[in-house]
Amino acid sequence: LPLPDVLGYAIGYAERGFEVPPRLAATVEGVAELFRAEWTSSAQVWLPAGAPPRAGQRMTNPLLAATYRRLLAEAAAGGAGRDAQLSAARDAWSDGFVAEAIAGFVADAEVLDTSGRRHRGLLSGDDLAGWRAPLEAPVSTRYRDWTVHKTGPWGQGPVFCQQLRLLEGFDLAAAGHGSADWIHTIIECAKLAFADREAFYGDPAFVDVPLHALLDEGYAAERRRLVGERASLELRPGRPGGAEPRLPPSVQAGIAATLVPGTGEPTVAADPSEGDTCHVDVADRWGNVVAATPSGGWLQSSPAIPGLGFCLTTRAQMFWLDERHPNGLAGGKRPRTTLTPTLARHDGGDLLAFGTPGGDTQDQWSLALFCAHVDTGLGLQEAIEAPGWSISHFPSSFYPRRREPGRVTVEGRLDAGTLAALRRRGHDVAVGGDWTQGRLCAVGRSPDGTLKAAADPRAAQGYAAGR
Repeated sequence: LPLPDVLGYAIGYAERGFEVPPRLAATVEGVAELFRAEWTSSAQVWLPAGAPPRAGQRMTNPLLAATYRRLLAEAAAGGAGRDAQLSAARDAWSDGFVAEAIAGFVADAEVLDTSGRRHRGLLSGDDLAGWRAPLEAPVSTRYRDWTVHKTGPWGQGPVFCQQLRLLEGFDLAAAGHGSADWIHTIIECAKLAFADREAFYGDPAFVDVPLHALLDEGYAAERRRLVGERASLELRPGRPGGAEPRLPPSVQAGIAATLVPGTGEPTVAADPSEGDTCHVDVADRWGNVVAATPSGGWLQSSPAIPGLGFCLTTRAQMFWLDERHPNGLAGGKRPRTTLTPTLARHDGGDLLAFGTPGGDTQDQWSLALFCAHVDTGLGLQEAIEAPGWSISHFPSSFYPRRREPGRVTVEGRLDAGTLAALRRRGHDVAVGGDWTQGRLCAVGRSPDGTLKAAADPRAAQGYAAGR
């Protein structure tokens, strides 16, 4: 598509306005005083007439619309062809007026953060000019009659593949979907895979990630033997290919972390008004299937860039301040994010794209959907709506890295007998709301060209649409 077609919808919403949903209204109200007193550029965007928007109120973002329109003008000046125009727009973003505004603000503004102090930032114009999104081969694995494709270890994508490798040796269908055996098996495999995530994952341009060994069938068989009848309370990374696990001293010592306001993944925050990551899946009649999980620019976590109408990502909070760790902070390095869309292809030709917001829960909720669909034949919508759960057994990817050994949070509508059985096995079960564990959506394409879609009713945020 031409760039004007792509940006046209966003410009329309920014100029003509959109109806403020209740969660956005609550989020802005919670940080309104911070915006007024400290983050005045955010106040300009999110406090029309000096007050938080009301739920249902129509709101515009003229600064963002102007940014996009200027990008289109720069693109048009770059040449007549689509490729030339896209290249010119990228240059304007990374080395032109957008980069100049970002670099100037980061260098000059002293911003109050969660430490209670004011700091200037470190991001420079050279940083922005020197980076382009790379085209990379996916990390892939087999499960039953499917091939699954994920992002590399600069994100948590391979942990999905590791879980599938472990689960391949269990008969989930015989366990019965949603049973205590089903949930226990998936949870215990997740604990092992996520422990490896903590010990080995990082930007492969900077660290040697033993990815082949992590996905090796023999390694999975070795790790699978650790799954027992009782819930494990340990964080147990393995030694894939003889590699030694690297965990920060605070994790090895089991030091407890205290939650800090303004940090973490809003989707799974205790206060559900804090915001959300986004996920979108698309399938078209030409056979294209896309899964995307863009996220990070939370309006309550970083001030808006003056004149641009948007804020910067705060994903750098996911680095460890430990140079020995694979995800240790370094210049030019990508933080090991939680963003993890999924593509899957059946041997018969069916295609799936699916994913969810949710930080560390993304590859738990997505896994539950995929296993329900593949192992028991549940339809996508039925699998999405099944009672959900997630664990926080391993350190959070977000500062301050809280860990709750053995903790599993389940939806209140989970069968009482299943709940009791999980507790008997030693799981520290917390019961949440009836519809709180998931934000999933999925699309599929059959070999005959039939398209299908499903969306999560939780939080009334997901939609499935076709034409």
